[in-house]
Amino acid sequence: MKMRISSNFLKSSLVLAASIALFSCNKKDDNNNTGTTPVVTSDIVIVSSNISANTTWSSDKIYQLAGRITVLDGATLTIEPGTIIKGEAGTGANATALLIARGGKLMAEGSETKPIIFTSVADEISIADVAAGSFKSPNLNNTINGLWGGVLICGKAKISASANEVQIEGIPTSDQNGLYGGSNDADNSGTLKYISIRHGGANIGSGNEINGLTLAGVGSATVIENIEIVANQDDGIEFFGGKVSVKNVLVMNNGDDAIDTDQSWSGTLDNFVIITPGDHCFELDGPEGSYSAGHTIKNGTIVAHNSDRTSGDLINTDKNSIVNLENLFFASVKDGQVVNRTTDNPDVNFTNIVINIPSGSIDDYIKDGSAPAGITAGSTSSNKANASVFNGWTFAALDGATSGL
Repeated sequence: MKMRISSNFLKSSLVLAASIALFSCNKKDDNNNTGTTPVVTSDIVIVSSNISANTTWSSDKIYQLAGRITVLDGATLTIEPGTIIKGEAGTGANATALLIARGGKLMAEGSETKPIIFTSVADEISIADVAAGSFKSPNLNNTINGLWGGVLICGKAKISASANEVQIEGIPTSDQNGLYGGSNDADNSGTLKYISIRHGGANIGSGNEINGLTLAGVGSATVIENIEIVANQDDGIEFFGGKVSVKNVLVMNNGDDAIDTDQSWSGTLDNFVIITPGDHCFELDGPEGSYSAGHTIKNGTIVAHNSDRTSGDLINTDKNSIVNLENLFFASVKDGQVVNRTTDNPDVNFTNIVINIPSGSIDDYIKDGSAPAGITAGSTSSNKANASVFNGWTFAALDGATSGL
């Protein structure tokens, strides 16, 4: 986790202040309330209490998170297609977020014509906009970040950490709903389909921001596909152990890593697009405890930099990372961006990795100066993402960011 304050955050402060003036409520630092009845005002449902019973959020309302809202153990939150959820501003213990605790479930199944949108109260997107098929923000551009928190899912699958269960980053230790990990790799935290998460990553402490989507000890029975993360101040998606697999992911303009893996996540990421992360395209760390497992990342297209943004390493692994990387195409690479790897780690495998280098030889883009088998230079590749799955419903595609991919 690295401290990153976006200049765009400051530019958006007047818009944000105006929005918060319209929609405000009191909230407790630890948000340990167990009530389930939100306050309803016109089309805005202000949600200020944790969810302890089965609850449905419908597309004819905008649900405004007035703090850290937790779906508690035994409860299911169902979100209808086309529903908008907006987070209020807040930092530290008051950072707004939707947290699915171990034993809770999120059933959020949007569609191409009715995606579910998580965004900030500063975003003027409306029910009418979504109903009309207009899914872009009418007032916030695709780089403004840090306006609210994000979505965190905690499960009971195995992790490799200092203990079998630990507290997730982004949630104060006083809130035990932030615990994740266990022994059930087939744990089910619900279903997420056609979800767009925007403008998040609120800071909760020095150098500690919330990821767009945090998957912590999430089990293999959980279904996660067709996910977009745009303009998050921290990582796009971070995996902390677990066995969940994810497909059809787009991460654009986040402040830190695009994809971050930790604690022996043992699932697969399949078919994804990364566009100009603020730091590493991939930060792939190994186990932190005695349990050891690896993951697969395949079929991806990565736009490493543009005129405004340059990422750090193309791929960053450590001495005990366990990962298979397959069918990746890196476009728009800049001199100085490298594959940063430990040469004596046989558990990092490369297959059909093509890097469109701007000059020199492929060895210049490998930190140790020698390209391993499976990494080559090239201006095109048939082994990459199918970006068409993001057309029509993602902020990024509607802004033209996926054109030509």
